[in-house]
Amino acid sequence: MIALVRKKTAVIHIALLVLLLPGLCFGNNGVRGMATPPHKAAQAKNIILFIGDGMQLEHEIAYSRYLTGEDFGLVWNNFDHEVPVATWDVTTYNRYARDLGVAPFAYDSFDPMVGYNPNLGGFERYPLDNSGSDNYFLRPRYATDSASSATAMATGYKTDDGRIAWLSGAPEDGALKTIAEIVRDYNGGAIGVVSTVPFSHATPAAFVSHNVHRNNYFTGRSGYQGLGIADEIIQVIKPEVVIGGGHPDYNSGFMSRALYDELQESSEYLLVERLPGDDGGQALLEGARQAAKQGKKLFGLFGGAGGNFEPPLVTHDPGHPSVEVATIENPTLADATLAALEVLSTNEKGFFLMVEQGDIDWANHANDYFWMMGTMHDLHEAVKAAVAFVNRNGDHIDWSNTLLLVTSDHGNSYMRLNPALPMGKGVLPTPSEILVWNQNPTEGLTPKVTYGTGSHTNELTSLYAQGAAADLLGQYEGFWYPGTRIIDNTHIFEVMREFALDWEYAGWRPGTSRKPFLEHLPAFAR
Repeated sequence: MIALVRKKTAVIHIALLVLLLPGLCFGNNGVRGMATPPHKAAQAKNIILFIGDGMQLEHEIAYSRYLTGEDFGLVWNNFDHEVPVATWDVTTYNRYARDLGVAPFAYDSFDPMVGYNPNLGGFERYPLDNSGSDNYFLRPRYATDSASSATAMATGYKTDDGRIAWLSGAPEDGALKTIAEIVRDYNGGAIGVVSTVPFSHATPAAFVSHNVHRNNYFTGRSGYQGLGIADEIIQVIKPEVVIGGGHPDYNSGFMSRALYDELQESSEYLLVERLPGDDGGQALLEGARQAAKQGKKLFGLFGGAGGNFEPPLVTHDPGHPSVEVATIENPTLADATLAALEVLSTNEKGFFLMVEQGDIDWANHANDYFWMMGTMHDLHEAVKAAVAFVNRNGDHIDWSNTLLLVTSDHGNSYMRLNPALPMGKGVLPTPSEILVWNQNPTEGLTPKVTYGTGSHTNELTSLYAQGAAADLLGQYEGFWYPGTRIIDNTHIFEVMREFALDWEYAGWRPGTSRKPFLEHLPAFAR
């Protein structure tokens, strides 16, 4: 069976991963130069992708219990479709391959079972399946990083740790076309990214830039020959909306002062930035309305000492969950999401929006349960805001033309809730009831929460889908892992592309084969 899977997926996967349509120019590996065929106007299609960085099912359950007293009471638990997702990257694959004594990853031949083995890790997410082996997961760096995982979702390609929409091995012409670029180039749609971490950080960067390494935040910071991530986003890709941290007044590591000055003087972007004492959420929403009215692009530049938004604060009050903002100077993720949608929705040809709650990952690296709960609240409120936006009347956006996805790029922390000591609505553990992997337990006290690591894990994550074409997920369940419901994170790209792309607009005709659109592979995939 494994041999069959390898043969089937290695060939079909490569064919499906690449957007191959008439007019595609591979001179720079398809990043730009895609001509729009002169056919009918593309139908408006909207994609909203939420990513909880470092979020796994136990984190979702923990916040759901705090908010509702139930395990599955979050807004996305009511979505029409949900599936488990494998997240391994090429680096992860090669480490497992070395242990198994098998060949390293190659685009023309690989075995998904090397990247994630359900027999060892479980056929479902923990705690739905608790058969996974601790030893399988708790190995140093045997998991994807955010850059390669975001690249998989943005482009449909597995790649190495640290790559940003770039092929494995870092060839000189390795830039990959992203779903955002597809929506813009083929549908004429608007594109945007939102994050609570710096806008040039790995996850947002993978959708609107291309680089051999995630740490090349801006030109001049590294020895890489080419534009830095922030420079490419602002000067080349120019999304209609960029909202995130990384303001140089609070942390100078994510964009140059010269680039900031350029942004302030830009005639294309309306800049809204963090200012002492100002309500960032209100300013951002007002800026979005102004940008939409004036036909401008929107740039929201915020952040704090670490470049990130300060996370919301949760309090212990049994029966009464309570969350407060840490500062009004940064917007909430819900504010940022609504501001982005206000601008993007002015394009009646459709849009793509990626929204990341990036601090979930930082909280889990720190094994900080309370921080994690605040960030989960931030994500939950943002998804609720997006659902309400789609539900509102009087515009051209509804569930018939909008696909909303909620997922995670990878697991983190191997956090486990003690099933014998469940916490209810509004309840938080005391610090002594939390056992961190490198600490000894408090004598005579059974922990309510345990952490197995301070690193990423190769555990299955979740994908929830609502709206148009959400049922497309069904064709990928078990595609790489027969007998399971598991999809791969590259399949998230496939679903978004299949929904976004109007094949007839691209030149394909009903009743004819799509094969000609999938044959002209770039040299590396032949």
